[in-house]
Amino acid sequence: MKAQGLARIGKDAEVRFTPGGTAVANVTLAFTYGKKGEDGKRPTQWVDASIWGQRAEPMAPYLTKGKQIVAYLEDVHIQTYTKNDGTTNAKIVARLADFEFVSEGSGDGQRAAPAQRQAPAPAPRQAGGGGFEDMSDDIPFADPMKRRAFALSI
Repeated sequence: MKAQGLARIGKDAEVRFTPGGTAVANVTLAFTYGKKGEDGKRPTQWVDASIWGQRAEPMAPYLTKGKQIVAYLEDVHIQTYTKNDGTTNAKIVARLADFEFVSEGSGDGQRAAPAQRQAPAPAPRQAGGGGFEDMSDDIPFADPMKRRAFALSI
């Protein structure tokens, strides 16, 4: 199964190697969805994602906590595991096939890319802003069927 969406990185990526020497970068992604609750926050779905191969090690220093990305996930599935107390739990896991940086971080100014590896700054996605932080969750979206009909009538 494939999925894509806007996510925030929950903790810095961690690189490990398989016994065969293949690099694997593990990254935790937080996807928000639905309407805000009484506490003013939207529900969050956590996904354990991984990047395999040649891209894993060079990209890991830039996948730091707080950065916002558009994630393109493949092999999305539910994985069950046994916790230390003997109970069974489940989590969503996926392979991070591709991604695009949307923001530089959480705004606290504490995170930066390591000096020895400078990534090119991402191009702004919109001319008037630096992200979605200033957007309201109450923006009405057009019915996609009406939009399609409108586009076909041009």
